[in-house]
Amino acid sequence: MSTTPPDLSSLRPELEAGLRALGLDAALAAPLLEYVALLARWNATYNLTAIRDPREMVAKHLLDSLAMHSHVDAIAAAGGRLADLGTGPGLPGIPLAIAKPGLQVTLVESNGKKTRFLREAVRKLALGNVEVVESRIEAYDAPGRFDAITARALATLPLILESGGHLLRPGGVLLAMKGVVPAEEIAALPPGWEVREMHPMRVPGLDAERHLIVVAAA
Repeated sequence: MSTTPPDLSSLRPELEAGLRALGLDAALAAPLLEYVALLARWNATYNLTAIRDPREMVAKHLLDSLAMHSHVDAIAAAGGRLADLGTGPGLPGIPLAIAKPGLQVTLVESNGKKTRFLREAVRKLALGNVEVVESRIEAYDAPGRFDAITARALATLPLILESGGHLLRPGGVLLAMKGVVPAEEIAALPPGWEVREMHPMRVPGLDAERHLIVVAAA
């Protein structure tokens, strides 16, 4: 694996503009690009994400993950906990942890290659608010520990709740990132769960429909 990180300075203006469009501080571009550089370098060897071009990663990984940032503000302000289930290379957990230092983020991932990358990213980026857990979601024994769980491109809403619902404290929520409104998944929610809110999200640089589905105990 090459030890020289790619020079991504040419991507900074695009990322800064996207951050401003989302209502975030453009200064976050520096640590976010450091994360992308690390991901691009590891990806060449370990195939952590199908997106290989760092320019594509800006919109499809960073800005897409951060589009939901306002919905974790209250949790972050209280120093609350978010579990990112099946996080893969750390999405959306690492961008959210960078943007919201008060948010305590647990990255749950069963793939050993990906957890090795996650630990290196947490170390390199000095993310004191992030922990990495190598586990299948359903086997992660932390009942009631989290104010919110999130998942991005992981599974259907019923499956996320089936495998990870035990992690939520009473009153906790699932923040599920989806494309079009998943009407069939909503109709198939397990008994005792309901959609609390549904928010269309605009992702700078991404011409695709995106929604945040907020699910809570009924």
